[in-house]
Amino acid sequence: MKKAYIFLAEGFEEVEAMTPVDLLRRAGVEVTMVSVTGSRLVCGARQITVQADILFEEADFSDADLLILPGGMPGTLHLKEHKGLAELLEAEDKNGTYLAAICAAPSVFGGLGLTEGKKASIYPGMEEALVGANVSFDPVSVDGHLVTSRGVGTAIPFALKLVELLCDAKKAEEIGKSIVFA
Repeated sequence: MKKAYIFLAEGFEEVEAMTPVDLLRRAGVEVTMVSVTGSRLVCGARQITVQADILFEEADFSDADLLILPGGMPGTLHLKEHKGLAELLEAEDKNGTYLAAICAAPSVFGGLGLTEGKKASIYPGMEEALVGANVSFDPVSVDGHLVTSRGVGTAIPFALKLVELLCDAKKAEEIGKSIVFA
């Protein structure tokens, strides 16, 4: 079974986090919600509290096929500040693990130099944070193992692309149809 980890920080964008969790789980991917706050209860940008499955410090990411960063403010800033997450992203980038981020969160990749020479999308007006990237205005951009997207309005296409990458196009189409996504 494929395994994905999504990282939650105070102020994360709830739709951008829960949509990939939901659609990947529908596809049979094991998704673990990881808190980087030191508490399993994490409050999102719209004051929706989510209970993470595990704390960052407790997790073993050696079986990861995919790491996901939801956007939101100040959630993205908290993800940027987490040294353990930065080290993990850099290591998994070298391993070729899929790294995905949506909305403002691709700026975390940019800050780590992971967007250099890569096609990448980000929330409108934040393009300068994609350091060295070939900036794309596509709803979802895939360049090798880097997957980026623009915001809440692109959360379903983003999540379906992750299903496609971890499973296959047929499974992504099946999930899309099951949720009545055109």
